[in-house]
Amino acid sequence: MLKIVTIFSFSLFFTPLFSQQIGNGDLEQWENVAAPTEEPVNWNSFKTGSGNFAGFANKQIERSANVRAGASGMYSARIWSTSVLGIVANGTMTCGRINMGSTTPANAANYNYSSTADANFSETCTGAPDSIVFWVKYTQAGGGTQEARMKASIHDAFDVRDPEDANSMPHIVASAQLNYPQTGGAWVRKSVPFVYSGPATTPAFILVTFATNATPGGGAANDEVLIDDVSLIYNSGANLNENKNADLRANYSDITGIHFFSNEAINGNLLVFNSLGAQEFKGEMTEYTKVKLSSGVHFAKYQLVSGKSGTIKFLVD
Repeated sequence: MLKIVTIFSFSLFFTPLFSQQIGNGDLEQWENVAAPTEEPVNWNSFKTGSGNFAGFANKQIERSANVRAGASGMYSARIWSTSVLGIVANGTMTCGRINMGSTTPANAANYNYSSTADANFSETCTGAPDSIVFWVKYTQAGGGTQEARMKASIHDAFDVRDPEDANSMPHIVASAQLNYPQTGGAWVRKSVPFVYSGPATTPAFILVTFATNATPGGGAANDEVLIDDVSLIYNSGANLNENKNADLRANYSDITGIHFFSNEAINGNLLVFNSLGAQEFKGEMTEYTKVKLSSGVHFAKYQLVSGKSGTIKFLVD
């Protein structure tokens, strides 16, 4: 299995942002298309799993030509759930490896993991991304209020598991997790910030998993998630762990817009960008700056009349 990494870079005035694609994050490259062992390059599903029950794996991933309007690529990944004797196996895609150790979905012997000694089943990540972004289209076969799941764990050189066990927890550097409902037949972009709570501090690998249900064995047969354009978003100038710096901090609400807090007068010029570098506001900066922003991580670049300038990060829910 090939492992690939593509980096796209661009500058935002004096604070550079860059988007580092996880290998084959655009899901354009595939192996063994139409065969039972079909998988996207750099990603894995049940057919390349390990464990006592790996030989009983069903094909639950395939290349799909269903892509969102404006997408640059031709393909996405489709994962789906199956049911055998009333037991639901959630569709799963990971840049690590799936271990199939039990026929009971919630059993601790079933997990995904980074096999750090094998490049086919691990993804290096030595930086500190702000967030992970991706596009999904989630449909439940029978309707309902179930939620699909994405989990990304940055970790040190240890074979970390998802769900995390007691041995994995000391090796986590940062995590990003999102459970999300059906998308109403539409493609939806998701942006999930990483929380750098440790206790590990040396990033070496990242384990990313997509599943058709947030609960092992949840949902029903033929629930599906289409996935495309998985990227890590970095900001080299703002603090990665806090939404403040020595001069300024900010909160956001739909009612007040951006509320800036400081020990000095807040007056100056402001630029606001989302995590992909798209400008969402340019204008005068005041204590309450009225602006409507999209959800996700944002960066406010300011120039106060006092001469102070900088960049701060804040989250829009």
